[in-house]
Amino acid sequence: MEAKAHLKYLRISPRKVSILCDLIRGKDVKTACAYIMSTPKAASEPMLKLLKSAIANAENNHEMDVEKLYVSTAIANPGPVLKRGRPRAKGRYNRILKRTTHLTIGVSEKA
Repeated sequence: MEAKAHLKYLRISPRKVSILCDLIRGKDVKTACAYIMSTPKAASEPMLKLLKSAIANAENNHEMDVEKLYVSTAIANPGPVLKRGRPRAKGRYNRILKRTTHLTIGVSEKA
């Protein structure tokens, strides 16, 4: 059984968040928390909060043992894109894409 936590509309590009997802996927929960806290990325703060939420869901909703938990899934999917613009020379206009991310973290017990 897997306990999940979701975060939608995170205002960081999915490409930047997926670096942290790849870093913690498959690690046990304590190691994953340590990796996230020591990584100087913008996504580390919301990701740590989400990981702690997934751990709490596993403990309270599914009666899993916290000592046996590991990160089974960590996925950063693209969310809606906010389209903004910037005036350029000769009356032109450049589009700026402000990307968002839907983040999912799942934890499971080791057998």
